[in-house]
Amino acid sequence: MNQRKIFTTNQHELHEKEREERRKFVFVRGGSFGLWLIILVLLFASSCSASKGKEIVDRGPIHRVVSTAPSNTEIIVDLGMAHTLVAIDRHSVNVSGIPNGLPLLDFFYPDAELLMKLEPDIIIASGHNPTGSGEDPFRLLREMGIPVVYIAMSKSIDDIYRDIAFIADLLQVQEKGEVIINAMQLQIAEMTQYTAYIETAKTVYFEISAAPQMMSFGKNSFINDMITVIGARNIFENEHWLVTPGAESIIMHNPDVILTNVNYIDDPIGEIKNRPGFAHINAVINGQVYQIDTDSSVRPSTRILLALQQMSQAVYKGIYE
Repeated sequence: MNQRKIFTTNQHELHEKEREERRKFVFVRGGSFGLWLIILVLLFASSCSASKGKEIVDRGPIHRVVSTAPSNTEIIVDLGMAHTLVAIDRHSVNVSGIPNGLPLLDFFYPDAELLMKLEPDIIIASGHNPTGSGEDPFRLLREMGIPVVYIAMSKSIDDIYRDIAFIADLLQVQEKGEVIINAMQLQIAEMTQYTAYIETAKTVYFEISAAPQMMSFGKNSFINDMITVIGARNIFENEHWLVTPGAESIIMHNPDVILTNVNYIDDPIGEIKNRPGFAHINAVINGQVYQIDTDSSVRPSTRILLALQQMSQAVYKGIYE
């Protein structure tokens, strides 16, 4: 077995350049799953205190894997490595292709005793899977020599490609990773070809949290990239990452289309249409309010393609159909 390599990082000293160089251990990945949970993760991650720790990568064979975020689980399954999973987080339970009967872990408070009994070769974690105090729940496991890899929050489609390549490298299936990335790039390239037929780009408001805590994404987010791919414009493209707009701001931007991936209320489309003042928005006037699959639009993995297809057909029906 090859010698293990040890890396030490400080989560407040990392830069985007390091991210692009595929640093293995960086500080926050939202992982994308239930809507309110991703919001909580984003908020908690932004308040984590700096901490240093040794992270160990074992370059020997990987036979037993723990995944603590649905996006990572989806990538592992799509790489054909589902058989290596010995435990997953509770939000991965609906990922198609996972083995039956896997132990389920709490996202914020994974059971360290259970994990030790499972004797994983590696834990692929989502940032620090932070608790409210910002503590690393895998500290004890790391100190006992169990390799833990933290993957940063993907802020672009290119980041998703890098995550796929990185996990494929960890699991020693680099060629499979390349095949998946090439297939994704081909499908997205084919989709962008249709933008040549778009005379005027439509403006889009993409909502991830309903009133009264309305939330969306601006630049430096893969959702913003997805809106661009289909030839549309995000009304908050000049805002940074997570956006918490008021109703007045949305009305002022007057989007041509409203997309929502909210799934925790009974009628998210009806709720949007019936908000005070929204009757004057073009999207509402013209009946251009659509629901997009939640999981595929908030989990940065291979499966964003489903959300992209739904978005393209909703915004530009005549072209992409």
